[in-house]
Amino acid sequence: MDLMVVVWVALAYMLGSVSSAIIVCKLMGLPDPRSEGSGNPGATNVLRIGGKKAAALTLVGDMLKGYIPVALAMWFWLDAPTVIAIGMAAFIGHLWPVFFEFKGGKGVATELGVLFGLNPIIGAISALVWLFIAKGLKISSLAALVAMALAPVITWYFTGLNVWAVGVATMSAILIWRHKSNIQRLLSGEESAIGR
Repeated sequence: MDLMVVVWVALAYMLGSVSSAIIVCKLMGLPDPRSEGSGNPGATNVLRIGGKKAAALTLVGDMLKGYIPVALAMWFWLDAPTVIAIGMAAFIGHLWPVFFEFKGGKGVATELGVLFGLNPIIGAISALVWLFIAKGLKISSLAALVAMALAPVITWYFTGLNVWAVGVATMSAILIWRHKSNIQRLLSGEESAIGR
């Protein structure tokens, strides 16, 4: 593997490892999201413990972690396999952050940021799917699961690039696995509504 590719991937992983939820909560004087609410350092849990402003900042921060390295890779005209490897590195960094004992979030916002970086249309459609379900059913995890399950198909449809579709499918599969406790609660009718 080319040394520059290794550098790109390593930097993307380190950026992904910066936990927006923990930093936002610390700056706003809120409890550590890893020890409050669901224990997940993500925007939905920050909404529970800190309100809309803190959650919005967390969401934007987590999206930018996925968007920035991919958008830069696209700007530098890197090849498709390298671009998706960089996106996956940022995503993996969010899930298993080197700066926070490898205990991270579930990856929804970061994967969404990667999608926007790959193609704004893909990101926008995926975000709209999430928003439509979240607004209608008020269940964040269900909205995320549906949106990210559809993301590989949307990616393939708009780009025709199988390598990107496979990369996005891999991220989505990991994301779904990370939501296994949410899936169990959904099946039992015990999953919390947004903001509760």
